[in-house]
Amino acid sequence: MFSTALALVDAEGVDALTMRRLGKALDRDPMRLYRHAESKEALLDGVVERVLSELRVPAPRDFVPAGDWESALRHVAHAFRGIALAHPHVVPLLVTRPLATPLARRPLGTLRPVEDMLELLVSAGFDLRGALYAYRLFMGFLLGHVLNELQERLVAPEETDDVLRLGLYRLPAREFPRLRSLAGELAAYDGERELTEGLDIVLAGLRARAG
Repeated sequence: MFSTALALVDAEGVDALTMRRLGKALDRDPMRLYRHAESKEALLDGVVERVLSELRVPAPRDFVPAGDWESALRHVAHAFRGIALAHPHVVPLLVTRPLATPLARRPLGTLRPVEDMLELLVSAGFDLRGALYAYRLFMGFLLGHVLNELQERLVAPEETDDVLRLGLYRLPAREFPRLRSLAGELAAYDGERELTEGLDIVLAGLRARAG
């Protein structure tokens, strides 16, 4: 059921996901679906859980040299980015759904990556409090990067002029000279490169805090 719900969100966005639409897609009475998801909120949580099930947090021992937790975090970051780009309509849910539900009441599948990340960081030498701080810093950076990358996607890639392609011509030149002058940089945005560069900064900070 949740795989079909995810397919609807991927194709048409979150607003298209209703019990009626999902029932039609599954060729089932929508009222019967409430046995599996008691509300629209529960259905959205199920979609988030389904997406996060694609994220695998590796153990540091799987990298060379053994215990290379930084490589493990880089792997997680690029894997998360790949999942986000594959399911862009779900990304806002990844940010907002945890805010709508107390930690202990979230679907267990959404907490598994958190537990695995904390285990990874503790094994790297962080104490529990430090591991929680490191997790929050890492995920805050990662979610912010993904949201920025999705926002930077070009609306009209067939347009050749960078200012026109990005819609920057709508900005008064005298009021927004910096943004207009960055048209070339914005048009040449490389999400994977910026993620790698950002990880260098974040991991350098965490390395200094690791035990």
